[in-house]
Amino acid sequence: MAIGPRPHCVFAANPEKNFSVPRDPALYKAYREADLLLPDGIGIVAAARILHGAKIDRVPGSEFIFDICNLAANKGYGVFLYGASEKVNSGSAEKLKERHPGLQIVGRSNGYVKEEEMDGLIEKINASEAEILFLALGSPKQELWFATHKDRLRNVKVCQGVGGTLDTIAGTVRRAPEFWQRLSMEWFYRLISDPKRIKRQKVLPLFAAKVLLAKFTRNGKRKGEVRDRT
Repeated sequence: MAIGPRPHCVFAANPEKNFSVPRDPALYKAYREADLLLPDGIGIVAAARILHGAKIDRVPGSEFIFDICNLAANKGYGVFLYGASEKVNSGSAEKLKERHPGLQIVGRSNGYVKEEEMDGLIEKINASEAEILFLALGSPKQELWFATHKDRLRNVKVCQGVGGTLDTIAGTVRRAPEFWQRLSMEWFYRLISDPKRIKRQKVLPLFAAKVLLAKFTRNGKRKGEVRDRT
């Protein structure tokens, strides 16, 4: 895998994290240093289009994992799964191998590793010689774990924070039906399926307002510059 000796990280970006990440200096640093931020939320995609004219589409982390696994199966890269419950971790490992024939899952561990056991886990990951590591610890725990331990990973070249994706792969949690996915309304489906998520998603209107304000402010400055030149 010709991308350099250090582990490269892939994190997901969405409107909620736009507010939560900057409040934690360590987490903010981890995101600023990320090698790839996936536009996981449709709000991020809309903001990029409105503010920068970017021609991008949503890339859910729950689907990007399959792209990486497909590459790993074709190239023979070893994969390590860390996170979720033992049942979900083992079940998702089997489902991934069924979906991607030839995929080498060289190691795995559930997410219930105590801090005093972390040295052993790091050694287990290194001994597996896995080149790809999936962290299913939930955000922000998985991003902070990577920031803390990345320099101790000897063989890992790519690490993706996948949140609760292993639950959907194992079948213990259902993703939004394809109809909702096509409409980019997974966030709304999750909200009506679990109304308690309103605590997290209440920032969505504020995010939209900030994007529109930034757009109008930028347009106003441009008009002023044009008048000054004339």
